[in-house]
Amino acid sequence: MSSQKKTHKNIRVFASATFLNDLGSDMIASIWPLFVTNVLKANMSALGLLDGIGNSLVSISKAASGYLSDKTKKRKIFIWSGYLMGAAGRFGFALSRTWAYLIPFKILERLGKVRSAPRDALVSESSHKGKLGRNFGFLRSMDHLGGIAGILLSILLIRFLGFRTIIMLGALPTLISALLILTLIQKPEKKLSSQPDPNPSKKIHLPFKFFLIISSLYSLGAFSYSFLLLFAKNHGFSFKNIPLLYLIITASASVSSMFAGRLSDQIGRKPILGAAYIFWMAVCVGFPLNQSPLFIFTGLVLYGVHIGIINPTWRAIAAEMSPEEHRAGYIGIFQMVTGLCALPASFFAGLLWDQVGMKAPFYLSLGLTFLSGTLLLFWKNPGRTLTYNK
Repeated sequence: MSSQKKTHKNIRVFASATFLNDLGSDMIASIWPLFVTNVLKANMSALGLLDGIGNSLVSISKAASGYLSDKTKKRKIFIWSGYLMGAAGRFGFALSRTWAYLIPFKILERLGKVRSAPRDALVSESSHKGKLGRNFGFLRSMDHLGGIAGILLSILLIRFLGFRTIIMLGALPTLISALLILTLIQKPEKKLSSQPDPNPSKKIHLPFKFFLIISSLYSLGAFSYSFLLLFAKNHGFSFKNIPLLYLIITASASVSSMFAGRLSDQIGRKPILGAAYIFWMAVCVGFPLNQSPLFIFTGLVLYGVHIGIINPTWRAIAAEMSPEEHRAGYIGIFQMVTGLCALPASFFAGLLWDQVGMKAPFYLSLGLTFLSGTLLLFWKNPGRTLTYNK
């Protein structure tokens, strides 16, 4: 098989795996806040803790997996084993009898994200010039399309099955994802640099750190989607409509991901990120001021669009600013730093919700996003160090 066919196959396999994984993930995510608060009787602070703890406590493992992936020159083992850990954690969710029991399984499920940095590195190594953002956008779009399928399944099955059974079923597609990666992914041939640099780490060191500061400030205010769904539930939307609202978020993110990835290849990453910031700040301003069903619906669409933009764009920036010999490690550092911000983001949002009011988290996020966006205006991409397949 030619090198080009190999790399195209890798992208297709990753797309299939991410579709299946998020089909199972979003079967669970669409009912997660209801399962935690209504079935396991947790308060909003506990929900915020659970939504943040998984990402934060395993963020160091992302950097470690990136470092080890570079050190051992292996990618695939981290990816398929990560999917296996994710499936195991989801089985544990279904067996938990109190919200506190969810904590170790949440950690295990999120520990599956050790696949993230090696996978992003392998995606970048399988990308042809001018298609990095497009490939990350495509994968993120398949991620969200899987989510849409999972939400629809959840809506259908909730009429016949209990929450625990649906969560148990949500682990099965992730097992299939692990099998796909294990059997079908092939390592691309080593590429020649289109922009040789004898010491690329010096070139990108300071701008990369500045990028970490910008993304971390944003992440500190980016609380979980669970708060938006429960906000809607408290302002006119029924219990049964919550999965449908999550479907709106996911569908909006899916559509925007593909377009955002391609646009960032064409016009640059920075303007695309700026648009995402504007959409999120509009949500943070609008939700506290206007709780009409129409505006909440519009706000959820904007939230989904902003998520669809920011994820592939950040991934592309982290990949292309990383020197070839340390690519997975640099990506892992980025994912670790932003992941460590996930716990305080959702935990403090939950505390503010409980102690001050449900509008308070939006104002905090607005301020942090504005600060991050202001710094973004002064950030300059130092040039792309990423090498591409020809």
